[in-house]
Amino acid sequence: MLKTIRLLGVNVSRVNLASAAAQIEEWVHEKKSTYVCVAPVSTLVDARRDPRYRDVINAAGMVTPDGMPVVWLARARGGKEVSRTYGPDLLCHLCRRGQSIGLKHFFYGGTQDSVARLKQKLREAYPLVKIVGSHVPPFRQGIWQEDQAVLDIINKTEADIVWVGLGSPKQDFWMDRHRALLKAPVIIGAGAAFDFCAGTKPQAPRWIQPLGLEWLFRLCCEPRRLWKRYLVGNSLFLIYLLEDIFRKSP
Repeated sequence: MLKTIRLLGVNVSRVNLASAAAQIEEWVHEKKSTYVCVAPVSTLVDARRDPRYRDVINAAGMVTPDGMPVVWLARARGGKEVSRTYGPDLLCHLCRRGQSIGLKHFFYGGTQDSVARLKQKLREAYPLVKIVGSHVPPFRQGIWQEDQAVLDIINKTEADIVWVGLGSPKQDFWMDRHRALLKAPVIIGAGAAFDFCAGTKPQAPRWIQPLGLEWLFRLCCEPRRLWKRYLVGNSLFLIYLLEDIFRKSP
């Protein structure tokens, strides 16, 4: 079992990109049935506010530190080995490494355009990558039970990893609800990785990401959609963090 650090009630795995990928490959080899959540600040905040969501996140086999504030907090609490394990980086890393061991990938979610471009970009970058299928569901509100016909399509591909790009918290609830119905050993919530890796949305420059300012870049790109997540969410993160600090103080 992976070592974890509890941050705002969420058990964040003490991993970095290399160790996370190695663990996922081991699970695929062992045919272990599990799912992986990526956890930026917004996930910690949402999990703090919703106990049901927190249970879903903590039931994952791995919860990666997706944002730099999460990494800094984990390191401050003893996780010296922790580094950012970002959804887009994890996707590309496993597609690259998977060429030599025959990992089979299935993509669920996104849009027709983003998924088509994603597959094209990945095949250009990693000529031996095995992409065995994809499915773009219609937009739905809330949590739903996927049609059995779609689950059958995914299972028939014998994918090793199903990447789910529905955005959090929707993708996390989807993985939890469908984990027992899918034969793929590992399901990974990819967040915005489909759009970023496909190039359909701009990704923050690499020099910005280690500074913990990617949220500001994304906010500037999509202010109407993301203002609440970042301006309200980041404020709540600081409030919850201070609450925990004062609660633990003698």
